[in-house]
Amino acid sequence: MNIRTGFGYDVHAFAEGRELWLGGVRIDWPLGLAGHSDADVLIHAVCDALLGAACLRDIGYHFPDTSDEYRGIDSKILLARTTALLRNAGYEPGNVDATVAAEQPKLNPYIPHMQQTLAGIMQIAPEDISIKATTTEKLGFTGRCEGIAAYAAVLISRNSGGGDLRLL
Repeated sequence: MNIRTGFGYDVHAFAEGRELWLGGVRIDWPLGLAGHSDADVLIHAVCDALLGAACLRDIGYHFPDTSDEYRGIDSKILLARTTALLRNAGYEPGNVDATVAAEQPKLNPYIPHMQQTLAGIMQIAPEDISIKATTTEKLGFTGRCEGIAAYAAVLISRNSGGGDLRLL
């Protein structure tokens, strides 16, 4: 069995007048995150981890923030397209282990819904998606409540269908 790991990281600053989306779930919070898309740092980190594991470059390569096509796009769409790219290249997602770093808002109540949402998009079991929330103990930009960071590690395996990288 051919297995690979990938790592992803993303960060966005808080911004007024935007909704806060994390893991494909709307979070009840007065500030959103600034970005070209909906700025879902968790999904972006997962996309980068998946793409990196399959050696398919990064999220900015496939979904550039210079393209109007992706302005304001729901990051769940980006994850669905990333998963399709992965499968087209001959890989299946195995599991996701992610951490969101934010002083505020408190995210634990939202984590089960995030797991369900990501699992549905990626077509894997919710128990294969681990999401943890942490603070940075008031240190750095996340500690000063200036934004949110997310980290993701993934495991992928070569599927029996093979795939063809030339199609990408």
